[in-house]
Parts: sequence; C-alpha cells; structure tokens
Amino acid sequence: MMAQISLRIEDDVKKKAEQACADIGMSLSTAINIYLKKLGRERRIPFEVSVDPFYSESNMEHLRRGVEALNAGKGVEHDIIEVDE
Repeated sequence: MMAQISLRIEDDVKKKAEQACADIGMSLSTAINIYLKKLGRERRIPFEVSVDPFYSESNMEHLRRGVEALNAGKGVEHDIIEVDE
C-alpha cells in the first residue's frame, strides 16, 4: 500500500529540485522517497542543517549598533554590495 503526501513549496524551489533530479536521472518523487527512507532508518536528517552565520547574535548586534548610529546621524552609509550566486 502507498501513502500520498501533499505539501506546498515555492515554485522555484520545486523547479530547481526537479531539474537537479532530472540531471541525475530520477524523479522528484524518488528523491523524496530516498530522503524519507533514510530519515526513518537513521532517525536523523541525513544532511547538515545549519543557521546562516549572517544571523548570529554578534552580527545582529553589530547591525543594530550600525542602524542606531545611522539614525543618530553618526554613521557612514555604504553602497550595497552585489554578490553573484
């Protein structure tokens, strides 16, 4: 017997995942089944999950101080730096 799962994800996330699966010769459904089997067997998420270091408490405090300085007229504004992904 097979169960059916329904979930909502962003369109671009789904498209990129489908393309990655197609590139290695499997369907998205197969990839999700592999993930769920490994999760059930190992009882852990089978890859590293970490927080973006940008949001560390020390960095957020630094950003808050910078915003406060700008709002008080004491800071220096910088241009946005564009990063290619």
